[in-house]
Amino acid sequence: MSPLALPAALVPGDLVAVVAPSSPIPEGELWRGLAWLRTRYRLQLSPAILSRDAYLAGDDERRGAELARALLDSEAKAIVAVRGGYGAMRILRDLPWAEFVRRPKWIVGFSDVTALHAMAWRAGVASVHGPNVSGLGRGASPAVRMAWLASVERLGAPRVWRGLRVVHGGEASGVLVGGNLALLHAMAGAGLLDLPAGAVLAIEDVSEAPYRVDRMLTSLLLGGHLARVSAIVVGGFEGCSPRSDGRTVDEVIADRTRTLGIPVLADAPFGHGPHNEAFILGANATVRGDEVLLF
Repeated sequence: MSPLALPAALVPGDLVAVVAPSSPIPEGELWRGLAWLRTRYRLQLSPAILSRDAYLAGDDERRGAELARALLDSEAKAIVAVRGGYGAMRILRDLPWAEFVRRPKWIVGFSDVTALHAMAWRAGVASVHGPNVSGLGRGASPAVRMAWLASVERLGAPRVWRGLRVVHGGEASGVLVGGNLALLHAMAGAGLLDLPAGAVLAIEDVSEAPYRVDRMLTSLLLGGHLARVSAIVVGGFEGCSPRSDGRTVDEVIADRTRTLGIPVLADAPFGHGPHNEAFILGANATVRGDEVLLF
């Protein structure tokens, strides 16, 4: 069974805190995402959520205080990021993680939000890897929105990803963790990546040259992080096309994971592409053949 504690399931009418811990969000994307969320939940957000400081959604003090208030709010049942980008790592250290453990709630998002997910599972708490507010509002499909709702409301409901591409075959089970590869790599460099033993690791990324994906995977290999996982599930690697040398990301992933002797499946339905299914980081997962069972 998963060693991560599951926060309480959301029900319609619950209070959801909306935060901007990373890059600024265009105003139109914010309102469209909020319009969908408020059809089901009560929303709480700061009047300064549209702040901008170059590539950040306001300075560190503003973003950190906003996220800390959400973590401490006893009424809020979930914290949903407006977008990814960059900036979450800058505010990690001073957040009230001990109080979060005493009163856990869902942290929901992806991309740069991977930094917050990694801190949550270090603290023993599950979270949801899925669309940010911006992704829920810009033409998100019914299937993507239903997966998002299922992840926060229907805890323990089994799901299967079938027909994935087998990079390396095998069978394994473990607690599912992971997220954006660049952020996992950065958290490892900061000494803050703690993968559970036997974990099934989910990875995705965007706009990275294949050689940079090679560098990140090699770094995680040399650091011993990948030796702790029982399987790897690869989502989308959008905008990671080959350079003039012709080497593809698929080839890089196959090469860098071959010596691990574990199953590796690719083309799972999550990442920066339009079909970004939400799932629980902390769910139990079984990798078998060309499918992943989440339960």
